[in-house]
Amino acid sequence: MEMYEKKLLTALVEKYRKSKKDSGTNLITRRTQLTPDKLYKAYKQNDGDLEKIEAVNQAVYQCKERGFLTFEQEGFSNEIRIIYLVDEKVEEIERYLEEAYQYESRYVMKRRFEKLIAAYENASPVAGYECGKLRQMLEKNQIPQNYLQLQDMLKALVFIEKNERELFLREASMLIYGDSKYLEEKALHSVCRAFREYLKRPCQENELEDEILEEYHIVRERQKLCLKGNMTIQIAGRKLDLGAFADGVEFFADELKRLEWIHIRTSHFMTVENRTSWLRLKIPDAALFYLGGYCVRSQRDFLKKVFRDNPELTFWHFGDIDAGGFYIHEHLCRMTGIPFRLYRMSRKELENPHFQSCLRPLTQQDQLRLKSLEKQETYRELVTYMLKQNVKLEQEIVSLYGTENEKMEEYFICHTVCP
Repeated sequence: MEMYEKKLLTALVEKYRKSKKDSGTNLITRRTQLTPDKLYKAYKQNDGDLEKIEAVNQAVYQCKERGFLTFEQEGFSNEIRIIYLVDEKVEEIERYLEEAYQYESRYVMKRRFEKLIAAYENASPVAGYECGKLRQMLEKNQIPQNYLQLQDMLKALVFIEKNERELFLREASMLIYGDSKYLEEKALHSVCRAFREYLKRPCQENELEDEILEEYHIVRERQKLCLKGNMTIQIAGRKLDLGAFADGVEFFADELKRLEWIHIRTSHFMTVENRTSWLRLKIPDAALFYLGGYCVRSQRDFLKKVFRDNPELTFWHFGDIDAGGFYIHEHLCRMTGIPFRLYRMSRKELENPHFQSCLRPLTQQDQLRLKSLEKQETYRELVTYMLKQNVKLEQEIVSLYGTENEKMEEYFICHTVCP
């Protein structure tokens, strides 16, 4: 019965909070209501479990005695037809749910949201600008779903705006979060968006979003281009056969301006998200390029040149089977305009018996990011499976056991391309 009580009260309260009544913008007053089959699907069916039906009824009766709701019954029957929330009791119900079931009430969320705004609205001009938008939401009784993650963005805005040292991006991330990759992987987009909106500086056609941070003395590390496979490049009039280097070569991206052409002597070209996998991979008919995360300007320019110089190539991307891996793929396709297919990033890998011990559960942030990706047809089927099974997988285990000396023609081709 307790299970149905929690489900019943939570459903009614959240329905009320999502309504225009809560924000005070409703033009027509409607009662907040629920039918019992929302609690137990087979409530009105002849083959419904009588114990579960009775448990639903008891939950409704008990909540009515507490003054939380009213209900109507079917004529000549004890069957409940419809349940109504007593709107005036919403905050009391939330407090009860919090005490009895550790539910985070709207009241608690609102207080935390208010404290967050108060803590940052005078900390720096950009943070104040963002907090002004958040306070407008609060005045309309709106609380963003990711309000707990907003602190990460505001903390970065304050640090970056006050920064006067020459810093690399990962150094800044360490100073802000104590984690060298957190800024790049979790907060960079929202931080750069905030600065660009405040400065009224939208991205130009050939500009990357995070280049705005250069104005605050924060830059990415000097980039290297890492290549492996059967290919030849001509640089400053000299031809270099990179295929002679079994483990690949690296050169600074500054050399790009001297690169005249690149000829890929394989049918496939693959970007690889993580360095360990790039080092491990040996695919005879694919040239490999180490990406290392989100595509930066030098990598984008190089990949565009490969695409122009080798129009017959098939392009692939190999990364982690998680939200970050999909966002990196989406960003890569968008920044280069190249239709990258997904390599070894499928349900087949998640169901592979050899990888089961390496599957990891999704975090709350993973779930939020995957639900956003679920809207895109490119990722929908796989993302839906991941959310249902609560799994993700890093690519290093796949490259260790699933790709050694593989030929692309023998691979089960995933025809997924960029969104």
